[in-house]
Amino acid sequence: MSHSEHSDRPLWQRIPLYLQIVIALPFAVGLGVILSSSQANPELIKHLAIPCDLVLKALRALATPLILLAVIHSFLTTTIPSRSGSRLAVLLLTNTLAAILIGLLVANIMQPGKWGRIEAPEGSAAEVAKTLDPWGLLYEIVPESILKPLVDNHVISLIFVALAFGIVLRALKAEQVAHGKIDYQAIEQVVTLLFEAVIRILHWIIALVPLAVFGIVARTVALQGFAPFKALGAFIVAVLLALFLQACYYVTRVYFGSWVSPKRFLQGGSDALLTAFSTASSTATMPITFEALLEKIGLRESSASLGALVGSNFNNDGTALYEAMSALFIAQVLNITLSLPQQLIVVITSIFASVGAAGIPEAGLVTMTLVFTAVGLPTQYIALLITVDWFLDRCRTAMNVMGDMTVSALLDGKQRKLKAELEIFEQEDKSEATITDL
Repeated sequence: MSHSEHSDRPLWQRIPLYLQIVIALPFAVGLGVILSSSQANPELIKHLAIPCDLVLKALRALATPLILLAVIHSFLTTTIPSRSGSRLAVLLLTNTLAAILIGLLVANIMQPGKWGRIEAPEGSAAEVAKTLDPWGLLYEIVPESILKPLVDNHVISLIFVALAFGIVLRALKAEQVAHGKIDYQAIEQVVTLLFEAVIRILHWIIALVPLAVFGIVARTVALQGFAPFKALGAFIVAVLLALFLQACYYVTRVYFGSWVSPKRFLQGGSDALLTAFSTASSTATMPITFEALLEKIGLRESSASLGALVGSNFNNDGTALYEAMSALFIAQVLNITLSLPQQLIVVITSIFASVGAAGIPEAGLVTMTLVFTAVGLPTQYIALLITVDWFLDRCRTAMNVMGDMTVSALLDGKQRKLKAELEIFEQEDKSEATITDL
């Protein structure tokens, strides 16, 4: 966007989203204190949460189409050389699994949901958390109809449908490219257009988040005082600690699995990490991440592109960690003890949901609705997390980018390749990608 176009926008649109939320918070607290001391009608105070409720309803409506289109779009538009594709998949899966396990470990030890009392939002009844039924889970993977997962917000069967269509469409595209046909371009353009349309609608909804934060904070302070924010403060500390442990895991894995030293890794990627924190968007950070991996860290182009450009479509470790911790936090708030099998459902669902978390601000809020639904938690409680999500979103986005950098460093190997070897290797990868398009 040019400078003139930016200046033509209304003033409120030129203010960054996080700054809008920061501005809204003190006004909301002030209004809540006034309403609390003035003995206002509680029913009228509850109406302050209407914007937040509407935002949550819209997020739930967008969750399933976002994941479906994100997965199919990634399969259609991403080029993964066969030599590195399987290793890339293993690295992405292990990183995401480690992030979720770290998040659940910290949440189980600190139990931030026990640090303060939070009343249930209006109209939300705590459901009994679902137990793990392996055969039932396997049975639910295949939906009764293609549209049923979209209606029921069932993430596991939704991912099954998305993967099925993504794999098949990718194979058809490879066959047509091999025979010089271009019929696949029509469906690729349709998927891309629909995906961009959903993203644009999501941006509209995210623009209302400051209003939602204002309403829910004012309502909470007016009816419950400041006690609920003690638990939210503990939740912030727990998430930051888990993200720090995940960063230590990345650095350790780079130290033992790559020629890149931890100092070179952190210094070279500092610009990308700072950009990710400031923009809260891994997509916006992608070019800077790619440049940092090439120029400052010194990885070969194939490794940098696989981690930063390909891996970013599937690698959302920070988001997965946050969603798993959020589910456990709300369960603790509701005094529901999730057993290990029940937490395994959280792990599985968080992995699947993080695949569809697009690299845009606040996208984790969308996929979080699917995680909550999978374990029987009321999605209305996400309203409480919106008040702190604007900050934690930046932290987990930086962790997503750090995960991309880690994957690139591990793909580069333990020995730094010479320039001549790099050119031969990259030519082989490009040849394989053109022939197999896998």
